[in-house]
Amino acid sequence: MLSPIIHPTRPSLREAASTSSSASSILFADSVDPVDVVSTDGVRHTTDRLDASPKYPFGLVRYKQPAFAASLLDCLRKLSVPSWTDPGIQPQDLRISKVSGSLTNAVFFVSSSLARTVLLRIYGPSSGSLIERASELRTLHVLSSQYHIGPRVFATFANGRIEEYFESTTLTASDLREPKISRWIGARMAELHSVDIEVVEGPGWEIAVKEKHRSWLVAAREVLALPLVSDALRQELDLDAFERDWDRYMRWLPSVDDIHKGSRRVFAHNDAQYGNLLRLSKRNENIPEHRQIIVVDFEYAAPNPASFDIANHWHEWTANYHSEVPHLLDPARYPSREERFNFYEAYLQTVAQATLPEAELLLRARDLDEQVRAWSPASHAWWGLWGVVQARDDLENQVDQPEFDYIAYARCRFAGFKRELRQLGL
Repeated sequence: MLSPIIHPTRPSLREAASTSSSASSILFADSVDPVDVVSTDGVRHTTDRLDASPKYPFGLVRYKQPAFAASLLDCLRKLSVPSWTDPGIQPQDLRISKVSGSLTNAVFFVSSSLARTVLLRIYGPSSGSLIERASELRTLHVLSSQYHIGPRVFATFANGRIEEYFESTTLTASDLREPKISRWIGARMAELHSVDIEVVEGPGWEIAVKEKHRSWLVAAREVLALPLVSDALRQELDLDAFERDWDRYMRWLPSVDDIHKGSRRVFAHNDAQYGNLLRLSKRNENIPEHRQIIVVDFEYAAPNPASFDIANHWHEWTANYHSEVPHLLDPARYPSREERFNFYEAYLQTVAQATLPEAELLLRARDLDEQVRAWSPASHAWWGLWGVVQARDDLENQVDQPEFDYIAYARCRFAGFKRELRQLGL
């Protein structure tokens, strides 16, 4: 890869993320404080659990209560998190901010005048069905130690982890449409796609589009089989019909899939939405301009076609997780040809590590765009299943007004899947 970079996570919908200085990971951090990087097996761990759920008597917010601060400080000390062992730090000194969190987890910045800010990630109740935490931790360690990509994980506890923090601001939905920022993102994605898959995954890997489909479909069926789920909802989502459509799509894809025209298999981020893209607060003038963009949150990172990762990013242009309807995508916001090709130019030239002749660049961009179009429905299918699985906790607890409507999100993504199959003539 090139020189060090920096990486991010997804927004907690009704909580502002526009000024979050988070980084749940870093793609090429160009300068970081020296801290011991532990091996995966040696990551400090405690069996303690932290409960930051909003359920608390009298309408109080749990993570804002003294008891939570005391438990968190005790956990930080047990784990010997750098700068947090100072006996002078008291629970009342902690500043705990829930920031551009995550649709999968709860994410916080934890600070004190006597210690360095850290990022606290508490895993969501249904995330175990979606993410293999041991594999995720190993991936983060390999990326940070061998490629200087991603956050250093200081320690883990029973239902979460403590990560390195970087001073930055989270991008907004409108930022994605800025031509210069889009080019920066394209260059960043190309750099991540240059990682050797086998270094991260080992031999015998399979693309995540297929592997996750199998496991998430099983988990989604289990959610819809819950006693509290209505027959009307089961019929509306109709996973049997979805599976038939998916199988037909998978039989068609090999006829157009081309690793030489944009669908080479890469280590992909798979969740390049604006909440997982940060901009460093202070730019180092000695590094390329695009490296002020930080890509974070590698929970769903895995081998996939490069075209899938880009297709997924285009769908995120249609999302606004801070709107009145954060669960709905607006197809009218899908990037224009000019906007897509602006991104492709930066991506392709970074892949080539050279300035390509204009005619060749245009040809490669056209080929890549066709591959992106072919893999685009797979993104809708991926996140449609994800939405059903994520809804489990709300369905089991009969939550009438969830913070994020995962079922409505799944409806939207499944509808997008069907729509794009029709556009492909399937």
